[in-house]
Amino acid sequence: MVRVLRSCIQSILKMVNSVIGMAGLAMILYAAWMVRVWQRQMGELPFGHDSNYPAPFIYTFLGLGVAFSVITCLGHVAAETANGCCLYLYMVFVVLLLMLEAAVTFDVFLNQDWEKDFPQDPSGTFDQFKNFIRSNYEMCKWVGLSLVSVQGLSVLLAMILKALGPHQCYDSDDEYAPDRVPLLKNAPPQYDMRMDLKMMHGIEPKNDAWCRISDKD
Repeated sequence: MVRVLRSCIQSILKMVNSVIGMAGLAMILYAAWMVRVWQRQMGELPFGHDSNYPAPFIYTFLGLGVAFSVITCLGHVAAETANGCCLYLYMVFVVLLLMLEAAVTFDVFLNQDWEKDFPQDPSGTFDQFKNFIRSNYEMCKWVGLSLVSVQGLSVLLAMILKALGPHQCYDSDDEYAPDRVPLLKNAPPQYDMRMDLKMMHGIEPKNDAWCRISDKD
């Protein structure tokens, strides 16, 4: 029963973790698209030495995508092996990611001058992203809530999998001890052929103590 439950939790954790991986892949692709657009606008690579206009928003978005992908890989390894260290490390990274998302969300909603907390972005990609969120606020809100819910669910599943423990490669003898003990207790007495031979020759059977003394003699 525990093995079946562990396998189900592992499969669910892998599926939930895949959603985080798809979000990270989408961030990386979007960051690559922004780099391409900025390259066309500037006429040079943004990562070149001659560029005097850094794009912190693009770098941040790309870094978040890579972080999501790394966490996804770690989550798949932790779900497959059910190793305690991997699960702890996975939960720590996801919790840190949730704390970062919560800090940014509180700063945006509670601080009226939240734009001043972010560095200037000469590329204009941050303004484009901000306008896109404002024009599609409902969709972005549900996407963000879904992503946060998936991350919280992944932490919960990792905790359950950690409580169940790793796979056991062998069956312990103690696991089957309760099933074997009643069979030993209810085992029939051993058949003694000497009793039948003595009865056939007209010799009365003696008690066990006398038989043991006779055998020693």
